[in-house]
Amino acid sequence: MDTSHIAPTLTDTEVLDFCKRGYLLLDGVVPEEINRKTVAFVDNNTSLEPTDILAEDWFIENVILNPAAAGAVRSLLGAGFETPVLMSNHRVHMPAPAQGWHRDGGSRYGPALHYLQVFYYPQACTADMGPTEVLPGSHFLFQHSSMMGHYGSLRHGVKTVASAGSIFLTVYSIWHRRSVSTARGVRNLLKYNYWRTSPPARDWVIEPDFDFAQADYAFNLRGLRQQFRDAVDASEMFYWLCGKSGEYQTMGGQGWPMPGHRNASPRGFPGEPTAATY
Repeated sequence: MDTSHIAPTLTDTEVLDFCKRGYLLLDGVVPEEINRKTVAFVDNNTSLEPTDILAEDWFIENVILNPAAAGAVRSLLGAGFETPVLMSNHRVHMPAPAQGWHRDGGSRYGPALHYLQVFYYPQACTADMGPTEVLPGSHFLFQHSSMMGHYGSLRHGVKTVASAGSIFLTVYSIWHRRSVSTARGVRNLLKYNYWRTSPPARDWVIEPDFDFAQADYAFNLRGLRQQFRDAVDASEMFYWLCGKSGEYQTMGGQGWPMPGHRNASPRGFPGEPTAATY
């Protein structure tokens, strides 16, 4: 499928925010008519992998190539990204207990972003319908799924309560689970991947005043990460997405990219001589 015509829609700040949080929720971007057609399709095809829906032009145009979603995907995966070839449906008969926390199989840990895991709610998903819960920033927090399932409520977990037609993009390795549902009926949640085909480059919507040295890379969720590890990981991913991974460096200590109210540029900024140079 040709995606070369799709323009990026995210700015420097929005791309950096995705690096920090590991997800982006686009609320209610799919037209209601398409939501109804999608629900009718998956009610007729109750398979947990209704991949046949990818042969439907109306679904491709309005969901897979939805302007808001595709523009965000283009910003994060670059020009000519590949569209999904597999469709999953997390179809749940409510009420249902909470799922265990996990990272999906095939997760890899690091700053590279070669693919995105994307979810689409064709129905409104309220808190009592067991929306997917994500742990922001956890895409950098390595753990085996077999060691996570016993966790209950996590302090910083976010339930993706959303309107019908909402799409949310995630780093594949983010911690997530289906939350408990108390409503009755069926909840559908379609899941699929997009893939990078071009080298990373800073070719999204450039902010002329964006300052790499002074940007806020921190995403401190108290008790979740070691101090400043959030800023280090987010800045490394951002540099990778900019195509600047070869320039990336950090000296540690109170230097870049650690947050602080400095009276001069932070030490150790990429391009600045480091101790190893002397």
